[in-house]
Amino acid sequence: MSSTATASPFRFFDLVVAGVERLSPTMVRVAFGGPGLASMESAGRDQRIKLFFPQPGQDAPVMPDDDGGNWYPAWQALDPAVRGIMRTYTTRSLTRDPDRLVVDFAVHGEAGPGSRWALGAAAGDRLSVLAPVVAENVAYDFRPPAGTDWMLVTADETALPAVAGIFAALPAGVPVRAWIEVADAADRLEPPTAADADVTWLVRGTDPPVPDAVRAAALPGGTPYAWVAGESATVKAVRRHLVRERGFDRRAVTFTGYWRRGTTEDQLLAAAESA
Repeated sequence: MSSTATASPFRFFDLVVAGVERLSPTMVRVAFGGPGLASMESAGRDQRIKLFFPQPGQDAPVMPDDDGGNWYPAWQALDPAVRGIMRTYTTRSLTRDPDRLVVDFAVHGEAGPGSRWALGAAAGDRLSVLAPVVAENVAYDFRPPAGTDWMLVTADETALPAVAGIFAALPAGVPVRAWIEVADAADRLEPPTAADADVTWLVRGTDPPVPDAVRAAALPGGTPYAWVAGESATVKAVRRHLVRERGFDRRAVTFTGYWRRGTTEDQLLAAAESA
């Protein structure tokens, strides 16, 4: 009996920083080049990728040899004090001539490895990324069902790059109601879109939190689709309100906790591995 191996829709790429731009008090944009980027793909929208950062004292992250479907156990098997530090980000854009991957980093001081790295990033710095090599892949979530009349979007600054990708992909004229919470008024980075988008910006600590703002809003009629992302407890509160109080079909609510207050991604990974 013979078997045919199925090529993985994702693979590792080595990245080199080509440029850094401070967009706002809490957003840093980094453009990457690197060998082989011509074969990288993106579905746009909220396309997820895995970035791997070097440990302190390293010039580049230590990566597993496996570049296919078994990369995760291969990465787990490496010494945690040596292996590349993995974090999940969103592809902000992928462009050609030259090949460039752009990632926007929501920075929050020295609180995490991604934020620390982005605040000190300079041309020539090296990272690795696990990214798709086919445009249609499982690592994006924004998938409105057929028959959707309008969209509801909620997010915070960590999900703002995904919102920008989603807004860029929306058809002209589609109605969108969005609530985006940011740390500073200067973080209000309007995402370009052809959609009929009504965006409410909320400054944390000054304006009502996202769940309260959505609860107080008058929403359009018709069949909605909701994409809800950001801090885990906030995401759950918004989803609960939409499904229980607004009557949204739970299958038409996509919700993703990008982070959890008081918990690091390393702790979340450890909890998942021990479950």
